Amino acid sequence: MKKPLSSNKKYAIHGFFISVATTIAEPSTILPLMVSFFGGSHLLIGFFTSLIKGGSILVQLFAAFYAQSYPRMMPYLHRVFAARFLSWFGIGFVIFFFGEKHPNVALASIGIGLFIFSFAAGFGTVYFNEVVAKVFSHKVRGRVIANRQFFMGLGSIISGGIAGVVMSVTKAPDSYGMLYMLSALLMLLGIYAFATIPEPIKEQVTQKEEKFRHFLNNSFKILKNDDALQKQIIVYLISYTYLLSLPFIVLDAKNHIALSGFVIGGLITAQMAGGMLSNILWGYLSSNRLIVWIGFGLHASAILLLLLSKRAEIYFVVFFLIGAAMDGLRLAFSNMILILAPQHQRPVYIALQSNLTSIGLFFPILGALIVDNFGYNVLYSVTIVSLAIGFLFSLKMERCS
Repeated sequence: MKKPLSSNKKYAIHGFFISVATTIAEPSTILPLMVSFFGGSHLLIGFFTSLIKGGSILVQLFAAFYAQSYPRMMPYLHRVFAARFLSWFGIGFVIFFFGEKHPNVALASIGIGLFIFSFAAGFGTVYFNEVVAKVFSHKVRGRVIANRQFFMGLGSIISGGIAGVVMSVTKAPDSYGMLYMLSALLMLLGIYAFATIPEPIKEQVTQKEEKFRHFLNNSFKILKNDDALQKQIIVYLISYTYLLSLPFIVLDAKNHIALSGFVIGGLITAQMAGGMLSNILWGYLSSNRLIVWIGFGLHASAILLLLLSKRAEIYFVVFFLIGAAMDGLRLAFSNMILILAPQHQRPVYIALQSNLTSIGLFFPILGALIVDNFGYNVLYSVTIVSLAIGFLFSLKMERCS
């Protein structure tokens, strides 16, 4: 009994410190303001927002091609951790020492750093979820993930407070560089915690195909023959349509309220508090589909509020609801794919869902085009309609508790 409890704690500690670190580049607040500071356009903001996670879609199936035959994932995950730490620290280093005099260099470092961080995550997603699936059974996994996400929310709240203080007492761009370097060092604590989780040896492994194209053919045969997987991927992809609006809400807010460092930190805190507190609910709901339905509803409600009011307190409510919805949907789909996948094909199922749904991570680019040509209200309206469509599709999704 002690061993799973110890792994549970390490899993939560990892989430806490990773969340403290990555909140610095939160696509709804600091990242858009930082890119805008260096002269980046709406389109570049959308592109960089997509890079945070979108770069991973290039390699997830390739990672699964090899991972299906690995009895242990942790040695490969260590390399992923190293690449993510170095790229994150590198962004802060370049911004701090070169950002003020060379804004184009700073923008380039942000783009390159985020791509490497995300590219490494493409391998890490497959390895990481395989370890989680082996360590925690599906009977307890939902609560374990909710517990981790609770502490991720707590870490993000603390990070939001730190960011608000640093941005208030230190001028940009030095404040941005300091935040990235400091958060990278904190990231190491979380990396160490997860790296020490005892990983069971996987007994049921699949023999790797001779060529990657053979693997791709077999993977898409699995997708073609699994109707439940198809429905789940479609719904998960549409759930990302909230990203059409997310990076631009804070830029719209600049036109209506005063955005001091403490207000920005407060908005981050509101979003992360929504995520953290919602996990108390997600952990006790037995139906993953119900969590998905609630998640769509919370996202749509948040965007609707932006059409109805531009008062300062409304923005705090909006970010709170978005944080709750994000954590609910992430938990539900992470758990459902592990339940749906046969053990020997788990890396392939994880990669198929992650790879195909990651297309949605590029929705901010489409959102930038909409806001540039039609304005914020049209952008918010399109987002609400898209989320409504996703909710309707989710009603046909297979039950996967």
